[in-house]
Amino acid sequence: LTAENLKRPFEVNIFVNNIPKVSFDLRKQYSETKTFVEQLAAQHDLKVTLPELDSIHLTDYREQIDVIITHRCKVVSFTFGNLDTESIKRLKDNDVTLIGTCTSVAEAIALEESDIDIICVQGLEAGGHRGSFDETPIPAIGGLSLLPQVKEHVHVPLIYAGGLYNASTLHAAKLLGASGFQVGSLLLKSKESALLDFEKARLSGVNESDIVLTRSFSGRYARGIKNKFIEALEAAQKILPYPYQNKLTGELRRVARINRNADFINIWTGQSIHSYSELSTADIIRSLIEEVEILHTSLVV
Repeated sequence: LTAENLKRPFEVNIFVNNIPKVSFDLRKQYSETKTFVEQLAAQHDLKVTLPELDSIHLTDYREQIDVIITHRCKVVSFTFGNLDTESIKRLKDNDVTLIGTCTSVAEAIALEESDIDIICVQGLEAGGHRGSFDETPIPAIGGLSLLPQVKEHVHVPLIYAGGLYNASTLHAAKLLGASGFQVGSLLLKSKESALLDFEKARLSGVNESDIVLTRSFSGRYARGIKNKFIEALEAAQKILPYPYQNKLTGELRRVARINRNADFINIWTGQSIHSYSELSTADIIRSLIEEVEILHTSLVV
């Protein structure tokens, strides 16, 4: 649909994680987690029937490569690991620019050695999912430390993500080696945001202790606003590996949104707490650029 409606080049983002095989232990864990989550939801007046394991459909990213090439997508970004050698070659042979995600120096080096064109450096401050290759243990490096270290070890252009919300933070990232910048939390209340009004309202009054890293909703670490679901799942350790946890909780989140229950949905946001603008995305970005230009002028003078 994107290809049909756009005449300009467009980017596709894919998840390149490995999918754990279904085993006896996974089936047992899935059944126990499903029962726990359904009972927890019922205790909070949410009636939900979660999917059985055998009804879940999972797609390996390798199945998407043909579609990307067929529709002449010119930029592919990816996270949760590195592309396999064959996929890299096929995409490169079709003039596709590749953008990988790193959360450590070792991951950045691996991406460059794989001939990835651009690397997105994700600091620990970032909202949403951590783009780490392996989560045992998860790299826990803040952007202020990670970005200059990556700059010292690789030679491809770097995009920085994590904690960017005003001119000062962008300027700092530029000084530390970023050629580009990626923002997300800054746009959470924008006109185009997919968040509903009650979800946007939850962002108001958030403090540092409300924002946590959790595997509760998806099975992979992601940064967002703490709620009853996160607290209960973390305490009980009823968390399946990704993407099974993500598939299991999808219906719960859908029902919770219908019922406007913020305790059973994920609201991903980063560590930089600020006054979220309700302007359009274009106006927010335009204002940020103007703010950066003013700061740059004042520093030059």
